[in-house]
Amino acid sequence: MNNKQLLISVIQPNIVWEDKSHNLMVYEELIEKLEGPRHIVVLPEMFTTGFSMLPSRLAEPMNGKTVRWMADMAVKHKCIITGSIMIDEDENYYNRMLWVQPDGAIGYYDKRHLFAYAGENKHYARGERRQIVSVNGWKINLQVCYDLRFPVWARNQDEEYDVLLYVANWPTSRMHAWKTLLQARAIENMCYVVGVNRVGKDGKNVQYDGGSCIIDPLGNPVWQAENKMTIHTESLDKKFLTKTRQEFPFLADRDKFMMI
Repeated sequence: MNNKQLLISVIQPNIVWEDKSHNLMVYEELIEKLEGPRHIVVLPEMFTTGFSMLPSRLAEPMNGKTVRWMADMAVKHKCIITGSIMIDEDENYYNRMLWVQPDGAIGYYDKRHLFAYAGENKHYARGERRQIVSVNGWKINLQVCYDLRFPVWARNQDEEYDVLLYVANWPTSRMHAWKTLLQARAIENMCYVVGVNRVGKDGKNVQYDGGSCIIDPLGNPVWQAENKMTIHTESLDKKFLTKTRQEFPFLADRDKFMMI
C-alpha cells in the first residue's frame, strides 16, 4: 500500500435495536465482502445496540464480547476496527469509541459532549481528553456524534492531526446540520473529515437517513452514501492534504488557546 494514502472502509448499517448478536453477525458478513487492502474499518456510534439509554443492561467491560469480536476481526482482516459501544468501567458507563489494532493494542476515546436532549448525560459519564491516533503516517482525531457541534473541542492546533473521524447516530430531522457541520470542520481545520452514520429506524421510532461521507480539506465531498446500508472503501491522499495546507496556510492565522 502507498504510504501516502489512507484506506478507510466505511460501513453504514441498519442497526437492529439492542440486538448485539444479530448486529455483530451482520457486520462480520459485511466485512467479509470488503475487497482489497484497507487500513481502517469504521462502524457507527453504538454499533451493536443503536443509541440506547440502557447501559445498565447492555454495557460491557473492556474484556467483553464486543471488544473481543473487534480484536478477532482486526487480526483476521489485518486492519484497525473502530466504532463506539457502551462500556462499563470503574462504576461508570461510557459511550466509548474503540480503536482496535491487529497487533492487539486498543486505544479509545470517551464521548465528551453527551446529548442531553435525549438524556444521554443522565446515563453516561463524559470523556475528559481528546484522543489522536496514528496509522500509516496519518494522525486521526476520534470524535463521537454530538461532538460535531462543538468546534473548539475539534480544533486543529499546530496541524496535530490530518483526519477528523466522527461516528454517529444522527437522525433524519437534523441532516442539514450533519452535512453542514462536517464540511465546516473540514474547512476550518484544513483536514479530511470522515462522518459515519446509520440508516433505518431505532426502537424509539427515530429515523436515520445515513449521509455517511468523506470531505476533503477544502470542504468538497469526496464520497457520500445514499440512504441505504452501504460498505465503501476510499483512499485519502496525503500529498493533496500537504499541498492544500501549503497553498492555503490558513491554520497559521488561527487563534491560540489551551483546553483545560
